[in-house]
Amino acid sequence: MAKKKTKYVCQECGYETPKWMGKCPGCHNWNTFVEEVEASQSSSRHTFQVQPSAKAKPEKINAIKSEEEPRVTTSMPEFNRVLGGGIVAGSLVLIGGDPGIGKSTLLLQVSSQLAGKQMNVLYISGEESARQTKLRADRLGVLSDSLYVLAETNLLDIVNQIEQLNPSFVVIDSIQTIYREEVTSAPGSVSQVRECTSELMRIAKSKGIPIFIVGHVTKEGSIAGPRLLEHMVDAVLYFEGERHHTFRILRGVKNRFGSTNEMGIFEMKEEGLREVSNPSEIFLEERSQGAAGSTVVASMEGSRPVLVEIQALISPTSFGNPRRMATGIDHNRVPLLMAVLEKRVGLMLQNQDAYVKVAGGVKLDEPAIDLAVAVSIASSFRDQVSKPDDVLIGEVGLTGEVRRVARIDQRVQEAAKLGFQRAIIPKKNLDGWTPPANIEIVGVNTVHEALKATLGGD
Repeated sequence: MAKKKTKYVCQECGYETPKWMGKCPGCHNWNTFVEEVEASQSSSRHTFQVQPSAKAKPEKINAIKSEEEPRVTTSMPEFNRVLGGGIVAGSLVLIGGDPGIGKSTLLLQVSSQLAGKQMNVLYISGEESARQTKLRADRLGVLSDSLYVLAETNLLDIVNQIEQLNPSFVVIDSIQTIYREEVTSAPGSVSQVRECTSELMRIAKSKGIPIFIVGHVTKEGSIAGPRLLEHMVDAVLYFEGERHHTFRILRGVKNRFGSTNEMGIFEMKEEGLREVSNPSEIFLEERSQGAAGSTVVASMEGSRPVLVEIQALISPTSFGNPRRMATGIDHNRVPLLMAVLEKRVGLMLQNQDAYVKVAGGVKLDEPAIDLAVAVSIASSFRDQVSKPDDVLIGEVGLTGEVRRVARIDQRVQEAAKLGFQRAIIPKKNLDGWTPPANIEIVGVNTVHEALKATLGGD
């Protein structure tokens, strides 16, 4: 018998090497190599026969017809928004999230809505039996003769069932449980995930069937498996939130058929996920009045403005090195803004602990929140309450200047809609648009001017 050849594959990036290595040269992670048996030439021939396609020829870009992709909309406008307007035929979409966050619940509800439109939907569960899926469906009120459930993990059987049923929509829950017999490694490994996703992508493109696949996440929050998985699919959605809180955030980080960084807000109820049509009211409904260190910022999440409360707590340190902690924003932004306040405004923060949090569990990563964070820190340090009807928008530079931001008109209109009386914005953003009549606009050039306008004093 011929000796089986083995190789070592990194479970993070897919790097292959003939011998074991402690540190991966590709992703620089430690202890990520797993031994796998190389497939022989005879077994490497796929049992799935792909029909040869006609050879493509180069075309002039002006001669190519640009047609908008047809989309299938669900009864969830928030879900449609994140996808760019609806589900595109032949698309391969990856949804990731923490265990128990509600990925299966969301896709089962979407499957039920599509089945209600007389579309055959195939829900493939690799982690639960058909009876367990039925129990969840009963709880969610999912009742449709067009929704089919298949408890299977063998890719060959799954492909055969798709060929026989020819559904209009397919859900794979989850990709880490699906295996291909020709690949000798265990389900969930780099080779299995890569090969199974490649075959599912071929089915989606050749038959025009939209396929949603669920992906597990690592403890760092990224989708488990090789990074190639996110490059292969057409869209990547992350389902975020705390298991002990009711609100869930569906965020798009990649979308070949729409804009990225769109966000949809859902609330987890006993009967399933319910949409939140006005997330700004949800994030501000528990805001404390008359508390120092609290400000409101208008942040853009994709094409939607969202008003969020930013809280800061500044207290004298009892350690040699002051602590700097941040939740919901980049932790490096807090010491940077504190250094600006200390150097340009004169606040002695070098012996103060700083804790900054974005209320509601949402994560903000745009520079327009700098001014609100800086004012929150100064408000807590001075123990002065900022005006509760103020909303702050602006990027802060290292020299203390307040720089212009994009889409200022949408941000201010959202603030005026929720009853805010004044908006503190960069002075460079005052021209080129007409503000609403029921809100006062104050333009500032520096952080010092913003603190004087919100907290008073010199």
